[in-house]
Amino acid sequence: MAVSGLGFGLNEEQEQLRREVRAFAEREIAPHVSEWDEKSEFPHAVVKKLGEMGLMGVIFPEELGGSGMGYVEYVLAIEELSRVDGSVGIIVASHNSLCTNHLMLGGNDEQRKRWIPKLASGEWLGSWGLTEPGSGSDAGGMRTTAMKVDGGWLLNGSKTFITNGTYADCALVLAVTDKEKSTHGGISAFLVEKGTKGFRPGKKENKLGLRASDTAELIFENCLIPEENIVGKLGEGFKDAMRVLDGGRISIAALSLGMARGALDAAMKYAQQRRQFGKAISEFQAIQFKLADMATQLDAAWLLTMRAARTKDAGQKVTMEAAMAKLYASEAACRICDEGVQIHGGYGFIKDYPAEKFYRDVKLCTIGEGTSEIQRMVIARELLKGR
Repeated sequence: MAVSGLGFGLNEEQEQLRREVRAFAEREIAPHVSEWDEKSEFPHAVVKKLGEMGLMGVIFPEELGGSGMGYVEYVLAIEELSRVDGSVGIIVASHNSLCTNHLMLGGNDEQRKRWIPKLASGEWLGSWGLTEPGSGSDAGGMRTTAMKVDGGWLLNGSKTFITNGTYADCALVLAVTDKEKSTHGGISAFLVEKGTKGFRPGKKENKLGLRASDTAELIFENCLIPEENIVGKLGEGFKDAMRVLDGGRISIAALSLGMARGALDAAMKYAQQRRQFGKAISEFQAIQFKLADMATQLDAAWLLTMRAARTKDAGQKVTMEAAMAKLYASEAACRICDEGVQIHGGYGFIKDYPAEKFYRDVKLCTIGEGTSEIQRMVIARELLKGR
């Protein structure tokens, strides 16, 4: 399907990456999507293959085992995976943007050399723990604590809605180290390896969508973390987390693009095949207008996301651009997937067609890594600074 945003401003290497990831997704993921969704089955084998392709370390330097690519390439990869299955897209996005990227941004050279090659190669799967049962948008309300003791830090508390939580080999976790300072110097980041005494995954969530992606609790009970596992400066974990989320929001925009593109592709195909009143429903103006609006919104979202990715690759501050891309792409994707179901009519409500799965999966994009309401707050704050 030809959409003007496709290929706009991409070089040959980037176009080749898009083709390779699309071919992989069609070959290795598409045949299993329905089964994984029905069973909430985590795609272990595919994740390993993605590691072999270099997609578990897209944005990290080659000397640390990564692919040495930028955010433009990262967006293309997440988009193409999510066009077939958003569950796979979010597994890769969370692993790259959150856990591994926090290590890259906040960690010291020794920590990067110790952990990033394992994560970037796909040998290890990573998770990132910020959200708690009582603190979502209000991250400053977190109750997980780390207390200084002989031999390190004693971690107690829990995290919730953690992508890859059950299967992750390590978790980068935010905890309160100074209750008086809270987000202003009182929160620190810790790398907790699987198997650490007192650390375990908790309840695995039974979700509306993205069901092949694992979402679980992380539980810490007198979990002793060595001093060398503090990532970044003591007390600056929250500050680093906000930098991490700038990049993470670009990946959620890419996830939104992929699912919206998949929904539009499915709607186009169905509209050209479905016949009513003696002709394909794609010949009716009502359907044509829906498709036109869907494609226009998708292209606008693509351009906003590419602007954010290129700004990030240029080493510039990307807080507002990432928030705009995430806000618009996620909300546009919800509208596109909604119209996809409508075009399918009754068939859009049954699992024999992909429209209903895109509709269920895409809603997370307006919630994860900062709700739409939080994105509007971020954008307004940046505007009012007089940038």
